[in-house]
Amino acid sequence: MPGAADCYPDTLLSVDQARDRLLRALGPVTGVETVALDAADGRVLARDVVAARSLPPFAQAAMDGYALDHRDVAGAAGPVRLPLSGRVAAGDAPGPLVPGTAVRIFTGAPLPDGADTVLMQEDADLDGDVLLAPRGLAPGRHCRAVGEDIAAGAVALPAGRRLSPAAVALAAALGERVLAVRVPPTVALLSTGNEVRPAGAPLPPGAIHDANGPLLTALLCRLGCRVVPAGIAGDDPAALAATLSSLTADLILSSGGVSAGEEDHVKAAVSALGGIDFWRLALKPGKPLAFGHVGNTPFLGLPGNPFAAFAAFLALGRPLVQRLSGETVADPPRITVRCGFAHGRAPGKREYLRVVLRQEGADTVAYLAGAGGSAALSSLALADAVAEVEEARDSLRPGDPLTVIPLHGLF
Repeated sequence: MPGAADCYPDTLLSVDQARDRLLRALGPVTGVETVALDAADGRVLARDVVAARSLPPFAQAAMDGYALDHRDVAGAAGPVRLPLSGRVAAGDAPGPLVPGTAVRIFTGAPLPDGADTVLMQEDADLDGDVLLAPRGLAPGRHCRAVGEDIAAGAVALPAGRRLSPAAVALAAALGERVLAVRVPPTVALLSTGNEVRPAGAPLPPGAIHDANGPLLTALLCRLGCRVVPAGIAGDDPAALAATLSSLTADLILSSGGVSAGEEDHVKAAVSALGGIDFWRLALKPGKPLAFGHVGNTPFLGLPGNPFAAFAAFLALGRPLVQRLSGETVADPPRITVRCGFAHGRAPGKREYLRVVLRQEGADTVAYLAGAGGSAALSSLALADAVAEVEEARDSLRPGDPLTVIPLHGLF
């Protein structure tokens, strides 16, 4: 990790610069374990899954119908009479096709040697046990070729991929019973502030319930982390330093106390216990953010306002967790929609806005999702997406193209 000096005391780091610095400073947690397929969903692959066999492993019918050799009908002036010489269902091991005949076949069944096309049953005419095959059937029609899905020896699932249900299904189809996955990173999560109380606790005058702790816990768990609750630390420098120094994890994540106010003590405590690599981000909301280390443990300090904490986590926390998890770091998917509101702004910072998406004719239109302050939670709970306004862009007007990050499936 970098040294203790604050490298950017007076400079706002761009989101991209901060992300690059953060990713260069960290590597993945090194532990690897083997898990059964039913425990693999959501885990990060530690090693490539290489196909030991092709999928499909044999040529097979893609439809119920009749298998035949296309050469038996090539060049015919009309329908060709092909006697039925057999019946093949899924799981059968048929013998070769008798030349000049057809066989009844069902979806997923192996094609007999010598058959290269399937006439779908809806298109078939029969005269007793004789198929009246139309002329001009092309080879491969309604057939699945060997290795059409995955060829033997190909990388079916690359290391660094977070496994989905479909990926687990692919591993199962290839015959894998267990998979090598990364050990999830542990994250010590700390909320700060004299005013903050646990959810459900009595509130004395001036106090609020902790929303950031549950918010960040949910985000971290959806990214596969093991969360170590570190509670709530008050605005006491010595007590805060003692709490930070006692934490054991792969990452320490805090919210609140990283601004420049007289009661913001997190940055000073981290500086004394290890170091700050960068502080303050050209992000709205989310400017007060600190990245550094406590001893040898990486530290990320997020702002205290809930949407500012969410925005900063989206910008930097998500790629940080991907790196620690051994997952291939990837930008979130973005789509371009039509702006449905006016918004004044000064260029210079990347800005995130909570939006709801509405389909209006052929256009997807984004509208602001309720209250816009960085402390407002109701609009974040309602939002379908986060609008990402680039640093150089000035005011938004209705009808302008707008880049948004859909939230569904992102975490």
